Amino acid sequence: MDLSFKSLGLSEECIDRLETIGFTEPTPIQAQAIPPLLEGRDVAGQAQTGTGKTAAFSLPILEQIDVTTPVVQALILAPTRELALQVTDAIRQMSGYQPGRAKKASHPYVLTVYGGQSIEGQIRRLKRGVHIVVGTPGRVLDMLGRKSLNLENLKFLVLDEADEMLSMGFIQDVEKILEASPIDRQTAFFSATMDYSIRKLVNKFLTNPVTLKVAEQKSTPKRIDQIAYTVPRGCSKAKALQPILELEDPEAALIFVRTRQLAADLTNQLQAAGHSVDEYHGNLNQSQRERLLSRFRNQQVRMVVATDIAARGLDVDHLTHVINYDLPDQVESYVHRIGRTGRAGRDGTAISLVHPVDRRKVRSIEQHLKQRLQNRSIPKRSQIEARQLEKLQDKVREALTGERMASFLPLVAQLGEEYDPHAVAAAALQIAYDITRPAWMDSDYEEELAGGSPKPKLKKRNRDYNKRGPVKEKPQPVENNSAEPVGHKNN
Repeated sequence: MDLSFKSLGLSEECIDRLETIGFTEPTPIQAQAIPPLLEGRDVAGQAQTGTGKTAAFSLPILEQIDVTTPVVQALILAPTRELALQVTDAIRQMSGYQPGRAKKASHPYVLTVYGGQSIEGQIRRLKRGVHIVVGTPGRVLDMLGRKSLNLENLKFLVLDEADEMLSMGFIQDVEKILEASPIDRQTAFFSATMDYSIRKLVNKFLTNPVTLKVAEQKSTPKRIDQIAYTVPRGCSKAKALQPILELEDPEAALIFVRTRQLAADLTNQLQAAGHSVDEYHGNLNQSQRERLLSRFRNQQVRMVVATDIAARGLDVDHLTHVINYDLPDQVESYVHRIGRTGRAGRDGTAISLVHPVDRRKVRSIEQHLKQRLQNRSIPKRSQIEARQLEKLQDKVREALTGERMASFLPLVAQLGEEYDPHAVAAAALQIAYDITRPAWMDSDYEEELAGGSPKPKLKKRNRDYNKRGPVKEKPQPVENNSAEPVGHKNN
């Protein structure tokens, strides 16, 4: 029997709205989660981002919300502002609301609350009536403390990306919010991983929950080329990344690092090397995040260096590469990262920089995926030069079909009277190649990648050096004609 949204128990009106926005078949997590949520059961679901879990918890909420009563009936907690905004947009879309058009009485009002924006404005909107609140734990707890957010009529509470929420240190805030909610509420936890801390939270706050998990083979994208570049011992990953980027030439890449400081440092190094790149981490304010996200989606910046936590909700359709500058500690996090590329039928590439100490992590990933990662060495100069010449050749072919070429023909004819035409073309290509050639390739980078550096030359022994070691010179007395103590300054 083929699964359909109708077979899951959703109303005809809901199914019509889903068809309008292109939802025709439920994903595995939706097929597993929607029926028990419609029955009023608590649910603990394990699924990666991109599997459709937002619809899995949102559709049952939309089916049961009472839009005639303007009180908060559903609360959805998300770890970051970006994910909260993304969930809000998805709920509005699934409810049939279209931006720019008049809001119908049948549309529930969804409010997003998070730090970085005026809390007074959010409180004023709450007072006018809201059905669903999507927010970050810190801002929600702040509003509860001010008694501006009333949860007395709460029917549904959802924890989205629960593992990231706990890793960000929100566990105490989350517990306080759960404790402030009505006991008879319906609760759902969704998480990419289900470690001990998550299970402990489930056992404490959920009542006889239905436990769900998307099959592993469904969460591993098939159209992703997975490559592990071995970084030689003694070589920095930053140095190794340069030739990899030159060879891969990503259209749009997300580079994952472990810390905010490393994100800032690596961004500075890549920018200095001429790459179109920016950083994305928790130290950015909301306006900076939104501006960067807009630039990335509009292809005004090609690469973004980000931490796992900051990158939640950062989804770009045209992402061609995911680069694990630092491998994550958990295999599930690796799957979550690489799943951001290779979407919507596109091909994607996942690159991991692997030091010898990372080999155990690579083995765990391969065992989990039941496939081997392609092992490659850092690209050599000859490979990069061949790739650059190939790109230059493509540009020449493109220029040959363009209209601007005609303006250069008189110059070519003039030079052709003095030199062989082939030599003229070769000289022009050489100039173009030298302009695009990265400056770091002028150094002996292959020797540096091999961990090699010129060995310091031993100094010859001088006559003051004997078997007991160098003769120490006596310190010369410092002349001080002033009566002031050393270090004192006259004002």
